Amino acid sequence: MEIIKELELKNHTTFKIGGKCRIVAFPDTKEELLSLLKEYPDAIVLGSCSDVLISSLGVIEPIIITTNIKNFEFDKNIIKVECGAKGPFISKECQLQGLSGFEFMIGFPGSFGGMLNMNASAHNQAVSDYFKSAKVFSRKKKKVLELKKSDMDFEYRCSSIAKTGDILLEAEFELPDKDRNEIQELMDRNIEFRRLRQPSLATPNAGSVFKNPENDSAGRLLDMAGAKGMCSGGANVWERHANFIVNSGDATSLDVLTLIYKMIATVNDKYRIRLNPEIKYIGIKETEEYRLWELIKTQK
Repeated sequence: MEIIKELELKNHTTFKIGGKCRIVAFPDTKEELLSLLKEYPDAIVLGSCSDVLISSLGVIEPIIITTNIKNFEFDKNIIKVECGAKGPFISKECQLQGLSGFEFMIGFPGSFGGMLNMNASAHNQAVSDYFKSAKVFSRKKKKVLELKKSDMDFEYRCSSIAKTGDILLEAEFELPDKDRNEIQELMDRNIEFRRLRQPSLATPNAGSVFKNPENDSAGRLLDMAGAKGMCSGGANVWERHANFIVNSGDATSLDVLTLIYKMIATVNDKYRIRLNPEIKYIGIKETEEYRLWELIKTQK
């Protein structure tokens, strides 16, 4: 496997933000991943780095990036997928097999480890819908566990492994049959929806900034509160959908945190609704970044 010291992380995130990490490992197999987790028990495990904001000051802890662990296999209606497999690729492979349920992933930049962790969803589909089981490494018990659906405690943008910090190794799903043309048509509609309503990765971003409040939309609240046009340094609220922050090219993590705080405060002042961030913030926090992140997590 490849291990790199003093790696510039911004080149590996969809936000194109992040300082150096002292050691970054790219395992090629689940066995190598397990070996690394035992050698570096405090390591941060990432996949496609599409839902994270990494500090411009860098990261002290070792980082493990799993995108090379991407094998998958079909057995009739069952697909077994490793943690680093990308959503769009698996979505296409399922279409070729005439299996439905993963059409919503076609425009996602993420990999299965992150998608299971946050129970990714869109267009009335969720990664938990056809989930059967998973093998995870338990940091607490220091061994591999097999989890059934009832163990995962899936809810909106959350799962049991998000709470425990367990690391996904592989997951198994049982998908229903469907006409390949119908699957492709749904995938095409999903791609068009994302093209019109979400920034492409050609404009660096980390996906949706906030979770949707119950029975409402974070984007709608931000739009009505006047968040479009807000900026901080090189970070800007995207002009076509207010629940996205884009990096104009030179944004720092402090710029993004400052803007997130402004967005939360704007909606809270107008509607008395607190938005909760979907993006995870990782790395060294200088004084102002630490202060902002604490406010973002606890603001009422």
